[in-house]
Amino acid sequence: MTDARASDSGTPGDVGDPPARDLGAAGEQVPEDARPPADEHARVENQARATAATGPGVLGRMGQARHLGLVVALALLAVVGLVTTPESFATSSNLVSILALASTIGVITVGMTFVIIGGGIDLSVGAVMALASVWATTLATQAYGPVVMAICAILVGTGAGLVSGFLISYGRMVPFIATLAMLVAARGLAQRMSDRRTQLVQPDNSAIVELSTTRVLGLPLLVYIFALVVAIGWLVLNRTTFGRRTYAVGGNPEAARLAGIDVRRHTMTLYALSGLCCGIAAVLIMARTTTGSSTHGDLYELDAIAAVIIGGTLLTGGRGTIIGSILGLLIFTVITNLFILNGLNTSDQLIAKGLIIVIAVLLQRRSLESRT
Repeated sequence: MTDARASDSGTPGDVGDPPARDLGAAGEQVPEDARPPADEHARVENQARATAATGPGVLGRMGQARHLGLVVALALLAVVGLVTTPESFATSSNLVSILALASTIGVITVGMTFVIIGGGIDLSVGAVMALASVWATTLATQAYGPVVMAICAILVGTGAGLVSGFLISYGRMVPFIATLAMLVAARGLAQRMSDRRTQLVQPDNSAIVELSTTRVLGLPLLVYIFALVVAIGWLVLNRTTFGRRTYAVGGNPEAARLAGIDVRRHTMTLYALSGLCCGIAAVLIMARTTTGSSTHGDLYELDAIAAVIIGGTLLTGGRGTIIGSILGLLIFTVITNLFILNGLNTSDQLIAKGLIIVIAVLLQRRSLESRT
């Protein structure tokens, strides 16, 4: 029988060299009798593949039921909107506004889904997006044109994610602390670079703004960018080795390590992916607001994490779906829209969101306890 590890050699994220399988977490030699059998790698990936498909049997049915429940909740919110503000909720302009707002946070939510499924959390996404938008809208960067601005935003976001991932993976910092430090540092750097001023996208770089103003079939281009990111995220998570290993690392990192997966490198890559999504979101928010500002993305980490949790992703990692996260995001976005249309205070919105997060976590815990 062909060795399962040999068939995977050469794929991104793999570790095919023997030392990665023979060394322990701190670099010590693993005793010969403690090493996994030859097919352990394939067993871990097969189990992760089953989880990626929403799980066999009862778990699969529960995942489908959760998605159906989210769709029902979204439909009920639409009914509330039609009843409370019938003259404004169902208009095409309002629906486009909902999708445009969801697009910016949604791209971040895709990256957050990968991180949480992998057993981590990223509190810095809003601040990293703000930093990327400020860096891309400096006069020095804008002098090179809109393409360089977009590339700059993406590189800044990815670089910040790599730093967080390195601190967590190789610096052995707790994800909460490492990303909290990145949140503070990125927000402070954005304020210093912009001198706390809003930086306008220059008329010569109107191609950035056209992502929001140009419409195809009635929808702005940024909505299509969001849909493309979601589609790519779904394919990577459910149809690639990288996605299967994300489930494996989040479900049981020690078993994943013994199976030959470089857990530290994979974890760092997950945070880099989250930073990449923040960079793309920075381009979208520059298009929507025509500015780069250190205040962009305030509390976006709350919305992204809440959407992922409501969508059914376990905070402990190892289980979750992109579709669930997007449905959770749409629920949050519609709730925000309903509060605005009905003239309710921002503080009331935050209270409602906090209650929803608590309820979602309690339901998760109850679901886990009922299965055990």
